[in-house]
Amino acid sequence: MPAPPAADPPPAAGSDPEGAPVPDAAPDPSGPDPDALPAPPAGGAEDVVELEPANGAGSVTEVQETADGPSEPDGAGLHPIERATLRNFRGYEFPPAPEVPVGPLGQTAAGDLETVWSTMTTEVDLAALSALGESGDARLGWILSDLLRFFYYGEVHEAAVSAFETLTGVSLADDPVAVRSPWQSVTDHLIAWNLPAIEGYVDYKERLFTLVEPGWQPFFDDRDANIDWRLVSWGGVRIDDRPLGDPERCVRGCIPARDDPPVTNAAGGAWYPDDRIVFAVVIGGEARAYPKNFMEIHEMVNDTVGGRRIGFPYCTLCGSAQAYFTDDVPADVETPVLRTSGLLSRSNKVMYDLVTKSVFDTFTGEAVSGPLREKGVVLNQATVVTTTWGEWKAAHPETTIVARDGGIGHNYPLDPLRGRDDDGPIFPIGDLDGRLTVHEQVFGVVLDDGTPVAFPVDAAVSTLEAGGTVELAGVSLRLDGGGVRAVDAAGNEIEGHQAFWFAWSQFRPDTLLWES
Repeated sequence: MPAPPAADPPPAAGSDPEGAPVPDAAPDPSGPDPDALPAPPAGGAEDVVELEPANGAGSVTEVQETADGPSEPDGAGLHPIERATLRNFRGYEFPPAPEVPVGPLGQTAAGDLETVWSTMTTEVDLAALSALGESGDARLGWILSDLLRFFYYGEVHEAAVSAFETLTGVSLADDPVAVRSPWQSVTDHLIAWNLPAIEGYVDYKERLFTLVEPGWQPFFDDRDANIDWRLVSWGGVRIDDRPLGDPERCVRGCIPARDDPPVTNAAGGAWYPDDRIVFAVVIGGEARAYPKNFMEIHEMVNDTVGGRRIGFPYCTLCGSAQAYFTDDVPADVETPVLRTSGLLSRSNKVMYDLVTKSVFDTFTGEAVSGPLREKGVVLNQATVVTTTWGEWKAAHPETTIVARDGGIGHNYPLDPLRGRDDDGPIFPIGDLDGRLTVHEQVFGVVLDDGTPVAFPVDAAVSTLEAGGTVELAGVSLRLDGGGVRAVDAAGNEIEGHQAFWFAWSQFRPDTLLWES
């Protein structure tokens, strides 16, 4: 695949250990031979298919498949789908979703798609790409989204945008998000509509993504994986596949996890300003604080606290720091070593186990692919308190904190991301639950019966500091060092963590929300 131009790259998900945002890695021209990969899905003339409305709503119309794709029966139109109003974080109202066919892709469209994919390592066939826009099959929108992620301007980019607008009837100029990123706007539409993908979509995605990063191949090998590949995008960085304990930077541009970083006592943590944020845990009676600036660089820590082994991912895009017990796995499973894959799922980092190459849902701790999925592994969590260093060490004077240089001789800037997300999410999230603003912080828990409960943090802390009560569905919040914890009616802790509202609500769409 030709490397995209170097200027105006799409956003990268993290920062390098020197504090500068990680530049997007250019696609690697090496990789599997496209001619040796699986053939496109079969499809031919006179296949009868049905139109399937997105999200299961709206009308259904039969169409007759021809060599050129679906065509309307005489006298029948494709009726717009009636859905509730959906908006993005800029207030843009998504138009009704286009109706889409079910069944194989039409023969002509399948041929055009194969032509596009087989020419990516040389020069993309623009005529075939434009023809996809005339196919009438809006399921191809996901294919166009994947292309736009790697071809972020130039002729291929322009042809893919035009094809999407032709397929869907959308004018991206109406969406403020498209001014910054047409790819983000295209993908937001597809997520909000919940359009299905074409049959064989994962095969095409595998061929494209493993050209960029061959290290992602094991993630595609498990075809029973519980991964919605439509939502998976490139985070702008490579896979972190360094062995446990490797202190070196990623030569190829990954987000490097930090394993067992050295720590110091509270007095030794005087280097970190009292008003700066830490993510803190108390496990087995031992308190530890991880500075936010350190976590913005590494985004993943494997550590031992209170005699327990933990994996600690921080998704900067979701505002979510979580602590998983990696020693709480079946006896025949080696302790997972968590790493950042370089992929995202609806703007949430995708983590994986270095030992088995199993993918985890970072937000839930569930193994969704590989050997650990087969064993049904779901990692349990410890509560993470988000607060300031000054408030945490005052409440927990015995706490430790990561050493200033992270044990690898680096000088961590206090604000590595430099306001990267100030204008809203920089990766696709689809529609927004309008009960709160996109980046409002909530503290969330999930009850034993699966009910998610969320509390807006600022309002909850203000209420508690004023002597009030914060309670919903049997969950009460308590102050801890300027942050919050959750307990049940008997005073037993319910593990939880903070996250941006958009992240919590999209992964827990049926969440209850406390109101002050």
